[in-house]
Amino acid sequence: MALFKKANSVNNKETLTAKEFEEVFDMYYKQVRNFLYYKTSQPDLSEDVAQDAFVKLWETREKIDKSSLKAYVFTIANNLMINKLKREQLKFKFLNYSEQRNDNVTPEYLIEMQEFDQKLQAVLAKIPEGAREVFLMNRIDGLKYREIAEMLGLSMKAVEKRMSRALSILRDELDRKI
Repeated sequence: MALFKKANSVNNKETLTAKEFEEVFDMYYKQVRNFLYYKTSQPDLSEDVAQDAFVKLWETREKIDKSSLKAYVFTIANNLMINKLKREQLKFKFLNYSEQRNDNVTPEYLIEMQEFDQKLQAVLAKIPEGAREVFLMNRIDGLKYREIAEMLGLSMKAVEKRMSRALSILRDELDRKI
């Protein structure tokens, strides 16, 4: 537990070593996975997102404060789960809308819709996390910019900028690929 002895030092923003990461993983992985399972009741999804959270922790190891690793990894896991569920919700709403619009769909139409869905998911994955979060909160949850700003602790200008970035990427990517 060398990591936690160092956590009391003045400079906590040292790079997390592989050994320290292994200690953190061993200590918190099961807790993170269970936390996600309790939120979703989906064991496979919980496992995947927990693994993704630790990958993200490793990728950001130079920027983290070692004294708050547990909170940090749980926050990462929670945010990843929220984003994943929002993407699924977007997909569900899109498919539901398509079915309501056209009850007599042709096989060609279904193939086109699948292709478009794949393109849309790929483009959504390209949008930076903050911009994607704002976009999904606005377009899926129907939240106003003011509400998003309050929930995320951002200014209205920051929300507008993130939304603009997301829409710009969507326009550029979908126009180019369709």
